[in-house]
Amino acid sequence: MSAARFIVSGRVQGVFFRASARDQALALGLRGFARNLPDGRVEVLAAGDDVALDRLAAWLRQGPEMARVDDLERLAALDDEAGEGFFVT
Repeated sequence: MSAARFIVSGRVQGVFFRASARDQALALGLRGFARNLPDGRVEVLAAGDDVALDRLAAWLRQGPEMARVDDLERLAALDDEAGEGFFVT
């Protein structure tokens, strides 16, 4: 198992980004969370199969229809940070 922390910049708050990211992550069998950051970005932490993480990263670069992603940063994370299930906080 691998884990990654994604920081998504752009118009990503108020456009169902977190809920859509959760749906994508669950469909890919990933665990973790998505949350808004105070500076207007969204943080997504996900753990699971490397291929699934890459697919989530590809989706995060686009986001849901109403979003505009300007930048996606991928950082290392620890698997145990993800917990069980996938949650929006």
